[in-house]
Amino acid sequence: MKLSNFNFNLPKELLAEFPAENRDESRLMVVNRKTKTIEHRLFKDILEYFDEGDVMVLNNTKVFPARLYGNKEKTGARIEVFLLRELNSEQRLWDVLVDPARKIRIGNKLYFGDDDSLVAEVIDNTTSRGRTLRFLYDGSYEEFRNKLTELGETPIPKYINREVVPEDAERYQTIYAKEEGAVAAPTAGLHFSKHLLKRLEIKGINFAEITLHVGLGTFNPVEVEDLSKHKMDSEELMIKQEACDIVNKAKLNKKRVCAIGTTVMRAMESSVSSQKTLNPYVGWTNKFIFPPYDFSVADCMVTNFHTPKSTLLMMISAFMGHDLMKKAYEEAVNEKYRFYSYGDAMLIL
Repeated sequence: MKLSNFNFNLPKELLAEFPAENRDESRLMVVNRKTKTIEHRLFKDILEYFDEGDVMVLNNTKVFPARLYGNKEKTGARIEVFLLRELNSEQRLWDVLVDPARKIRIGNKLYFGDDDSLVAEVIDNTTSRGRTLRFLYDGSYEEFRNKLTELGETPIPKYINREVVPEDAERYQTIYAKEEGAVAAPTAGLHFSKHLLKRLEIKGINFAEITLHVGLGTFNPVEVEDLSKHKMDSEELMIKQEACDIVNKAKLNKKRVCAIGTTVMRAMESSVSSQKTLNPYVGWTNKFIFPPYDFSVADCMVTNFHTPKSTLLMMISAFMGHDLMKKAYEEAVNEKYRFYSYGDAMLIL
């Protein structure tokens, strides 16, 4: 499989700028891998495809307001700082991306907030846009984190070509988000409403939670024609024993295990035993799934509609089969499904 196998024409107007009015009323394309059939439903109809004892695996990561705007000392130039990950909480060191990067050198200071109440010093260059910052702030660690939250903005993806609105803080977050650490939402989960989760629970569907802190690498384009040469960014992953027990029991009882999103699929495939059971895990994963690939845990998945040439599309191709994926995406474009983070969903059975 080559990169060029994953290109397709996506009309600009199919990029979702805003989410559906109600989370569970986005559209749902249901694709059956056995029968090669495609149905068009609403997301809340997902209830009809699952039975008592089936398990949905959710990624409970929580997006933090990772985008800050500051001013460079002396010149006052406006600089965007995107927080990627905390390196050291005591020293308040962070791995960040800066824009425009050419102006930001080691030793520069950046000032944030109208009153310059937060200052950061650039202490290292990591990549062309990457820097290590040390934040200088007088208060406690908790006050410092609160300050970041106060000054930060919801990091909706760059391709959403509009200003951030207050609703984004709620809608670019799953309703089951708990563990803060992601800079992008696990978007398949955005379609679940409290009401729908309750109805699934009443029907006897079980839920297992894992945590994979989604990084910006999710959006990194693949730039090599030979997919085996692409390197994924590492992302932090936690799978607890409790989640493993729920998933492994379902598999033992021949019940379905559904991965809610590519992040969940990647997380589970990163920690599998030779018996194809899920193992606990704490660490990092840079697993890249592309065809051909033999999946071990989930037998169905929910996912959004992804960009041409993206690693996410490659995983979907590996799971669905390439020809069926192409057919489904062609139909999605013809039927004007909404694409990307705030777009519609697909259930692959």
